Amino acid sequence: MRVRPPDPAWGQALGPPFPPLTSIPLPRAVDRRLLNQRWPVRELAPPPPGSGLKPVLGDAGAPLVGHTLDSMRFGVDFALSRYEKYGPVSWVGAFGQRFVLLGGPDATQVALVNKDKAFSQDGWRHFLDAFFHRGLMLLDFEEHHLHRRIMQEAFTRDRLAGYVRQFGPVLRERVAGWSGRPRLYWALKGLTLDVATQVFMGMRSSAGAAAINRAFVDSVRAPTALVRFPVPGGRWAAGLAGRRLLERYFRANLPAKRSAGGDDLFSALCQAAGDDGERFSDDDVVNHMIFVMMAAHETTTITSTAAAYHLAKHPEWQERAREESLALSDDLPGLDALNRLETLDLVIKESLRLTAPVPSLARRAVTDTEVLGHYLPAGTLVSVSPNVNHYAPEYWTAPRRFDPGRFAEGRREDKSHRYAWMPFGGGAHKCVGLYFGMFEVKALLHEMLRTWRWSVPGTYRIRWDYVSLPVPVDGLPVQLAAVYRGSRGFHQV
Repeated sequence: MRVRPPDPAWGQALGPPFPPLTSIPLPRAVDRRLLNQRWPVRELAPPPPGSGLKPVLGDAGAPLVGHTLDSMRFGVDFALSRYEKYGPVSWVGAFGQRFVLLGGPDATQVALVNKDKAFSQDGWRHFLDAFFHRGLMLLDFEEHHLHRRIMQEAFTRDRLAGYVRQFGPVLRERVAGWSGRPRLYWALKGLTLDVATQVFMGMRSSAGAAAINRAFVDSVRAPTALVRFPVPGGRWAAGLAGRRLLERYFRANLPAKRSAGGDDLFSALCQAAGDDGERFSDDDVVNHMIFVMMAAHETTTITSTAAAYHLAKHPEWQERAREESLALSDDLPGLDALNRLETLDLVIKESLRLTAPVPSLARRAVTDTEVLGHYLPAGTLVSVSPNVNHYAPEYWTAPRRFDPGRFAEGRREDKSHRYAWMPFGGGAHKCVGLYFGMFEVKALLHEMLRTWRWSVPGTYRIRWDYVSLPVPVDGLPVQLAAVYRGSRGFHQV
């Protein structure tokens, strides 16, 4: 029996609205031909005379759509093919624009450290502002620093411990209710949305929660719509409607959160104050809640799905992780207990390397600047690619191989460069909720390990759809078998 969502509306909220691009079966030879299609190489812009800078080389791709469909279909392979062809700095046509692609740790460091403040978050605003207006990731410089400092009060260790206490019972109850052959991505998606609405918003499962969850899903899908206009029935229109619903909900509930407080993130943002007593306005709270809710459940779903897939493909790592989980007491784990799950820590980090939850980071050059000797004129849209960094053979041993041991003490391949491993971004905009996300993924996988042994056929290979953030094309079907724990250990039943 497949996992069912807790409300009938969930089926509509979570199911894909159309067959994803990557589900279209094509022969491998055709795939390779599409990926390696040659287009005329041109300069992005001529460097200023006497500057000594090199032009950025690249190509526009197919008329009108550019390389939009290639990037959606091929994901990691597309990013690596551009890196291999053009090097760490190149340009590409996509979404009706020209983007400079920065691949590799050195180029990444220039943009993310941004010591000259040459790059702004306007690259993100180009895609996200209509749906996640003034979310933390879309703010720049001093304003971003102020908002981040206030928001950090919602992610202190005491707050994190409280969030873990809240989501523990939700994870245990829901995971125990699975059975048969679920499509794991959608089961995890429903679960992380439920955690987000309960822990972040203090909202219990109901028909109203299902509508909120659907609004988030629609808002996430909308930014990469090819038709960026509110055509009835289109993704852009659905995203705008989702944004309006979320604004109404948060504004209606904000006065109560201001006055009564609580343990959820919504309350925490209403009460948070900076070092000098600065507080978020009502508009700030609404904007940050919409953005943080999206970021929290999307990245957690992707990471837990990737880790579960690799544990299914590598049962020796699943058993090793299970031994550590079963060594804990039957109590719901707190922060200290979760920190003792060292095998899961390695597996999660390697899964984040192989499938970055956010496969590109957008910026815009606000002034004429250069990256590794290449000239970028003011106004250039920039895309930083964690995927390239995570697979660069000069920093990783056998980069396409699942090898959690590369993160263990004594190896620590992630220390080969500050930006070799960057699933949470970097610089001033590094994810403020990264510890919350890691604890939630660990707690979720811990509950899976103590309850289920899961598997996939030996020939099965996951394929990710990059139309928006990474989603497995088939939802990742797995076979579940219960884990029985008796006085002589545990075994499958």
